[in-house]
Amino acid sequence: MAERGSIGRRAVLVAAASGAAAVLAGCRGDGEPEAAPTTPATRRVELPAGLALGVATSAYQIEGAVGADGRGRSIWDEFCAVPGKIDDSSSGAVAADHYRRWEADLDLLTELGVASYRFSIAWPRIFPQGTGTVNPKGLDFYRRLVGRLRERGISPVATMYHWDLPQALQQRGGWENRDVAGWFGDYAETLVKALDGVDSWLTVNEPKIIVQQGYQRGWMAPGRRDEVAAGKVLHHLNLAHGRAVQAFRASGSKQARIGPCLAITPCYPFDESPESRQATRLADVTENTLYLEPLLKGSYPALTGALDPRAAGALRAAVRDGDLAVISEPVDFLGVNYYSPAVVDPTGEMLKRYPVSAAGWQQIHPGGLTDLLVRLHRDYGLEIVVAENGLPDTAGESPDADETRIGFLRDHLAATQAAMSQGVKVRAYHAWTLLDDFEWARGYTQRWGLVHVDFPSQRRTPKKSARWYADVIRTRSLELG
Repeated sequence: MAERGSIGRRAVLVAAASGAAAVLAGCRGDGEPEAAPTTPATRRVELPAGLALGVATSAYQIEGAVGADGRGRSIWDEFCAVPGKIDDSSSGAVAADHYRRWEADLDLLTELGVASYRFSIAWPRIFPQGTGTVNPKGLDFYRRLVGRLRERGISPVATMYHWDLPQALQQRGGWENRDVAGWFGDYAETLVKALDGVDSWLTVNEPKIIVQQGYQRGWMAPGRRDEVAAGKVLHHLNLAHGRAVQAFRASGSKQARIGPCLAITPCYPFDESPESRQATRLADVTENTLYLEPLLKGSYPALTGALDPRAAGALRAAVRDGDLAVISEPVDFLGVNYYSPAVVDPTGEMLKRYPVSAAGWQQIHPGGLTDLLVRLHRDYGLEIVVAENGLPDTAGESPDADETRIGFLRDHLAATQAAMSQGVKVRAYHAWTLLDDFEWARGYTQRWGLVHVDFPSQRRTPKKSARWYADVIRTRSLELG
């Protein structure tokens, strides 16, 4: 799961060029919001048979065991060691101890009845130094995980990179170093050859959040505030994605599929003024098309009117001949993470129009998921995997009464069904997240799991939302109140 916050115009990399296509997520070309899906006449909604229901996790947030079996250090190990970076001064050193308790956690997946499990692979477990010699114990852990998932009839969906860059590579420049794309390609080649039981691969999780929170604001690892670095990193993340797709294609895999994983934010104008509409178009570039277009159409949005010339210049300078052909290697599907919309005022600031979750930054707007799925289908035509969607418990809720999560998941599943009824091809939906975990800079102050974790004892207790989700999976239907 990715932390987010409102992103003002001065915090983004580039502005849209005049003449760019009107591609506001969730808006018509004239800037008017599309109508929300109508409320079904019946209180029960049947979920399409082709929609796999699952859950998602990420390695650093649940695995712990950061020094076990030859794992190298990651940028998050280093970031957590800096005083003041994590709200409760914690780290992922233990987290949910999934590395040691993974078989019991697979029992939880079986009890839920999920068809699909999205997890991530820790780069420092495979290559402790980022490159060079493979760590066999690290690779064996994921071999066992994938094998057991398949034995249980659960489709393995593996994310190659969910933010835990080996610290050894950070010391060589990390994502600012163009060579990182090649290092990532080699890592991807190792994964696809060794883990041939994976059904679907996601390359880089949420490059937007890495750029904005890791390199512009410094709120997440590696904690930089450097617009020039942000421009370079953006391009190198995209190039790494392309190299991973090439490695996957070269492997000759016939069973598995591959795609990117992007955080998409439907953008709505605050009012009907021309200024709000224009600001919303600019926000859509920095929130969405700056990441969608190079991967899926082979070009970056035009950079005229860039808000920070250093960032725009660094991005332009990073692009070399042939890069965009690599970046736009054909993919099989688009992974989408959706948490919150953006409402944009005439100055480009993000406002809060919808109810806000316990996360603070997250506005709850299920119709935004329908809007973005329809928009992505219209503009790109790919099958879609909803790779993350969830919210934290409301303060004071017990594991037996997390009603807010039940309502959130119910309404977003209904929003997914509404998009599918309009012809959108959604292959899978993954609730975030299986277990209470380490929530990045928020530490253990937020609980996003379907399963409660008592961290001192590591005892797992399925929440009411877990039991509700299991019933939805069993019945393939939702009851709308």
